[in-house]
Amino acid sequence: MGGMLKNLWASTGINNFIVMTKLDWTLGIGRVIMIGVGLLLVYLAIFKGFEPLLLLPIGFGAVMSNIPLADIAGPDGILGILFQGVNLGIYPLLIFMGVGAMTDFGPLIANPKTALLGGAAQLGIFGALCGAVLISHFTPDYIINFSLKDAASIGIIGGADGPTAIFLASRLSPNLLGSIAVAAYSYMALVPIIFPPIIKALIPVHERKIKMSQLRKVTKLEKVVFPIFITLLCCLLLPDAGPLISMLMLGNLMRECMCVDRLSDTAQNALINIVTIFLG
Repeated sequence: MGGMLKNLWASTGINNFIVMTKLDWTLGIGRVIMIGVGLLLVYLAIFKGFEPLLLLPIGFGAVMSNIPLADIAGPDGILGILFQGVNLGIYPLLIFMGVGAMTDFGPLIANPKTALLGGAAQLGIFGALCGAVLISHFTPDYIINFSLKDAASIGIIGGADGPTAIFLASRLSPNLLGSIAVAAYSYMALVPIIFPPIIKALIPVHERKIKMSQLRKVTKLEKVVFPIFITLLCCLLLPDAGPLISMLMLGNLMRECMCVDRLSDTAQNALINIVTIFLG
């Protein structure tokens, strides 16, 4: 009887947490912390409404992947198998296609100067990159030791673009992919909390009341030519960004050509929702 109880105790997750903590805290108490983080994301998604389509699958996935002994996130586990889509960079590309199908570039085509507003994202990217480098420089290597590629992967979080962060991290720092994905989408979910006080502090009331209007009507020909032109331009000048940009523009072309409505609707709804679940 005592042997049976001992074997039963050895097969429990509680015992595994205790044993693994003695060997490597990241495999013991570290998993408990990540389960707590996952439950926090689930709470924010359900009860606070922060990006529920993203945080709910990500949070519950964090809980599942840290269950001891179940090996759900192992090579043969369901999460491990689905994770191959992240490692291979498939999911971010499919999400970009869906985003492209949902995007109207008409205002940008009518007023190309607004493209300069995208430059503001670079401040966040380089700020996060420099922060990661400085933290690594002033922290002992056995605590934090980020390489330049690690810092670049962390920096892309500052662009507030989850799929891009995942795509870049899978190429430069696969070991940080999980942490970067959670950080990127958590940051995006907190935008409704972070932005209002900053906007109120920096932008006068009369400017916040300005109604933006499109300068001119954009023709169908312009909207069809735009994604083709951007794809060719990107592939010629920045081929490394070609996969993301071309998939974004493919989705937009399906939207604007108006002859493949079923494909456009699938990319905007069913496909992007399925990939979001797998990504979580």
